Amino acid sequence: MPFQILLNITIAIIWMLLRNDFSGVEFLLGYIVGIVLLFVLRRFLRFDFYLIRVFAIVKLILLFIKELILSNIDVIKIVLSPKMDIKPGIIAVPTTLKTDWEVTLLASLISLTPGTLSMDFSEDGRTIFVHSIHVPDKNEAIKQIHTTFERAISEVTK
Repeated sequence: MPFQILLNITIAIIWMLLRNDFSGVEFLLGYIVGIVLLFVLRRFLRFDFYLIRVFAIVKLILLFIKELILSNIDVIKIVLSPKMDIKPGIIAVPTTLKTDWEVTLLASLISLTPGTLSMDFSEDGRTIFVHSIHVPDKNEAIKQIHTTFERAISEVTK
């Protein structure tokens, strides 16, 4: 991926040199030409197109922002309610992520959302113990983590 980005920037600079115009618009135009060239060449050189991973990273960031906002609203509802009707709990979240880096990212994203905290890992490092301020259904909470953060992380690292 870094090689493709560097190659795309090089194509954009060569485009500017050939056009003899060193403006931002010409760089952007050359960058777009580079994207098209890399997209066409991906079949012949057998590499993954880097913009797919860039879009997956942007999708993960937007998903985290959405979950951050939703969990903030949930915590605000709990704090402002006159009656503390919560069911705190600790859930064991098994993960199918393969590398330690991916599991650490998942645990960090869980801890950064309000109302949840990654407490510990299992011996093999593939289960995260998570404390949540309100867990009405443990299976639903595990399913939500799998369908949101874990799926997005696996798209980024595939």
